[in-house]
Amino acid sequence: MAEKTLRDAFYETLKDVYYAEKQSVRALKKSAKAAKAPELKEAFTNHAEESAGQVERLVQVFELLGKPARSKTCEAMQGLTAEMEEDLEDFGDTEAADDVLIGCAQAIEHYEIARYGLLRTWARKIGLTEAEQLLGQTLEEEKRTDALLTQIAEGFSAPGGEGDGEGEAEEMPEEKETAPKRASTGKKAKA
Repeated sequence: MAEKTLRDAFYETLKDVYYAEKQSVRALKKSAKAAKAPELKEAFTNHAEESAGQVERLVQVFELLGKPARSKTCEAMQGLTAEMEEDLEDFGDTEAADDVLIGCAQAIEHYEIARYGLLRTWARKIGLTEAEQLLGQTLEEEKRTDALLTQIAEGFSAPGGEGDGEGEAEEMPEEKETAPKRASTGKKAKA
């Protein structure tokens, strides 16, 4: 049996990302339908179209490898999309729906950013310059989408934004940050 190489790992990961990207397109279309805020609906719709182009770029990378474009089930993406389905079911009719959708979408974007960054680095290491450029282009698109989603989410909780609990949303992260510190000071032992 031949020893596995980085090129083999690149190909296997590429198949995984190909599957993940196709699932992402479906999740984005579903998110666009579920989103309430017009700017969020538009962001999801635009990124779904952009992601379809990313799928085509992946096909080009397969061609550069001289391999057919094949997908391999990506369990990480299955988990992320299943979580999104569950969250849509739980929060779809609530004021928190758009914020929850953004959280799900960003989890997907962060996964894709990690994978495209890895593939781009590996393409460079194995001398696939054109693949490196294609993957880098997609990586930058994923980062821009993540930044846009953050901007939209922050707009929801900003003064004058949607919802009537702006103060609560801003205080919550502080409470979460200090809670573990309190627990580690030994105050639990006194109870």
